[in-house]
Amino acid sequence: MSASQRYRSRLKDGRRVWLNGEQVQDITRHRAFKGTIDTISSLLDLQDHPETRDDLTFRSPDTGEPVHLAYLVPYSRKDLKRKARAYQIWSDATFGMMSRLSDYSRSLLTGWYASRHLLGGKDGQFAHKIERYYQQSRDQDWFSTTALHDPQVDRAKSSSELDDPYTHLRIVRKTEDGIVVRGAKMIATGAPYFDEIFVYPFHRRPQGEAHYATMFAVSVSTPGVHLICRESFASEHEEDHPLSSRFEEMDAVVVFDDALIPWERVFIQDDPEAVWVLRQDPVATALSQQPTVVRLLSKLEFIAAIGHELAQTIGAHRFLHVQEKLGELMIQVETIRALLLFAHDQAKPNEDGVWVPAVEPLTTARNLGSRYYPRALEILQQIGAGGFIQVPSTLDELSGPIASFVDRYYRGSNKSAEERIRLFKLAWDLIGSPLASRHELYERFYSGDPVRTYASQYVQYNKQPLIDQVWQLAKSPAR
Repeated sequence: MSASQRYRSRLKDGRRVWLNGEQVQDITRHRAFKGTIDTISSLLDLQDHPETRDDLTFRSPDTGEPVHLAYLVPYSRKDLKRKARAYQIWSDATFGMMSRLSDYSRSLLTGWYASRHLLGGKDGQFAHKIERYYQQSRDQDWFSTTALHDPQVDRAKSSSELDDPYTHLRIVRKTEDGIVVRGAKMIATGAPYFDEIFVYPFHRRPQGEAHYATMFAVSVSTPGVHLICRESFASEHEEDHPLSSRFEEMDAVVVFDDALIPWERVFIQDDPEAVWVLRQDPVATALSQQPTVVRLLSKLEFIAAIGHELAQTIGAHRFLHVQEKLGELMIQVETIRALLLFAHDQAKPNEDGVWVPAVEPLTTARNLGSRYYPRALEILQQIGAGGFIQVPSTLDELSGPIASFVDRYYRGSNKSAEERIRLFKLAWDLIGSPLASRHELYERFYSGDPVRTYASQYVQYNKQPLIDQVWQLAKSPAR
């Protein structure tokens, strides 16, 4: 059985996915999920293809079977670059539009595994549990995502101040088999068509709210786990909506209705400090940021290419102000590329011999991405302008009763009417569709509140070498 066949079979496990007020009985056939599942299946097929298998996988030390390179603990710079190449192949194949292909969460898991003897709570079980879980996830090729944030009920109140103490996720009781949890977490991107969800608090919890500081992994099909989806942005019309029909990353709120989490999947319980140390682990942080920057680069390259083609198609590429905007798109691309290359160039092994990319350039790239992406969409809007409205409702009109009008008035300076219409429909799916709005929101906030992330980079930055230069000059005697 191929990797894609195994993946599809796992989706038919009785998971409780809710959309439009109804439980989805088979997500592999449902129009809201089918296009994305087909896309993921095509990516998994690349793991079995002779031309790409070695670029995407390595041999499991336990089974000898090929497994995805996201699970590789890097012990050399070459290993890091191999991982980056694997991320690039999938990112380029999806034009950077699939932001939670499990590279991020798999890399987190790999980092926790590499740092397992330094992490965990007071019970001392973390290393054993995470090792076993990592091996299962790696060898069974599980897809995973994260659910880290509390639902926005009343952000002015802490979890313990809410009327219902189980609004935010916490343990209800402990049994011989595991913990029973109740509450909700958001936003689990991709959860309906993934295998596993990592659950823990994103922000640091005070000791007084230790009940809300538990970390575990849960199978999507676990009884008592419900995935409540937002409105679907998927389209069944591939020609008119080439992105929405293939790359709709469904987001879901995860509701735990007294769900039992087995002890082997409970990694930290009621321990704010242990969770925070895990959140700050340098290996997991660096390894998980690497695929997000690789994907960002693919996405910005995609936008730059569309911007270039839009300008060429309508003959606007000759205007200086348009060239300036296109140049800005290229600068975005090359800035992120340079930061990624520098992160690899400055990579170093830690005390355990695990090679990690330099975090500062990766963090810089992620912070820039939260501002680059909205600006890139704005540039596309400015280049295409009214041309986005000069598009027939469907491509079928190219062969309908008004085909002669469409051929005459919808052509471009160097493109036929069909080529121009297809290009503008693609660009509109990127900047103006419901999917486009979701992506803009995602890119602004997926790393966290941009105000916090920028401020955090300032606070954590090693400023002393810069400051020393200032005072060296200020205190030097005049000549």
